[in-house]
Amino acid sequence: MPRRSIDRSAPKAGTVIDIKTGQAAEKPALPILCERIRFYREKAGLEQKALAGRIGVTSNAVSNWENGRGRPDINLLPDICSALGITMYELFAMPAPSSCYTREEQAFLDRYKSLSSGHRLAVDRVVDTLLQVQEAESCPRIRKLTFYEKSLAAGFGDPTEFDGEGAPIFLYASREVDRADCVFTVNGDSMEPRYHNGDLVLISRIPDAPDLQHGEVGAFIVGNETYIKVYGQDCLESLNPAYAPLRFHEAESVYLIGRVTGVLDPARIASPEDVDKYRLLHPGEF
Repeated sequence: MPRRSIDRSAPKAGTVIDIKTGQAAEKPALPILCERIRFYREKAGLEQKALAGRIGVTSNAVSNWENGRGRPDINLLPDICSALGITMYELFAMPAPSSCYTREEQAFLDRYKSLSSGHRLAVDRVVDTLLQVQEAESCPRIRKLTFYEKSLAAGFGDPTEFDGEGAPIFLYASREVDRADCVFTVNGDSMEPRYHNGDLVLISRIPDAPDLQHGEVGAFIVGNETYIKVYGQDCLESLNPAYAPLRFHEAESVYLIGRVTGVLDPARIASPEDVDKYRLLHPGEF
């Protein structure tokens, strides 16, 4: 069996030997601070001795920093930056905050710094006001309507009890939402194809029946039943031809809830977060 040869040649000066393998170890990377000191010293055309003299340390200390054998005391960092003519951000290879500003923004900051404390306070208040206006403009307008859980199919009984049975519902404003006062759920298919079972419909309250024109769709209470129907000449009509018109005796009381202004898109129901934000920006509105 051949004997394994061993390289007994002396390593080059400065070579670091891995005690586990006996081979030359990779040279560890220098800390960024050490690299930057050497980089900016050479860029400034300074010898290590000259830089050391400006900082008040020995040239051996600077050599140790640049070779990673030591780190400068934190209290010396401002002096090192001053001697090299750089900022602390440059020394640590970090982006300076001012580099994120446009020329106009930097000019504004420079003018702001030249103001007296009282004038700075005035600027701060103007900025606060503008931010509040901007936030209010970015928040969608919200309307508070009344949602009646009882669907337009089975009734309230006494219409005088109608107003006390609703719950608040908050909707993002739109032309149809702005015209409405309350929301109902459709039950059944008598008004298809325009209104489907389970649809949420927007209703504008009308105090008197004559305000609803013939041919318009309304919500009605008749006896102990509620309906969404077309207001006919002498009856309430369905859009679905499978349903006959509803006709009533003179003694029967027909109560008009209001005009149906459209079908509510569920996406118009405002999120609780937006409702809370709107309340803060518009206190007392609802």
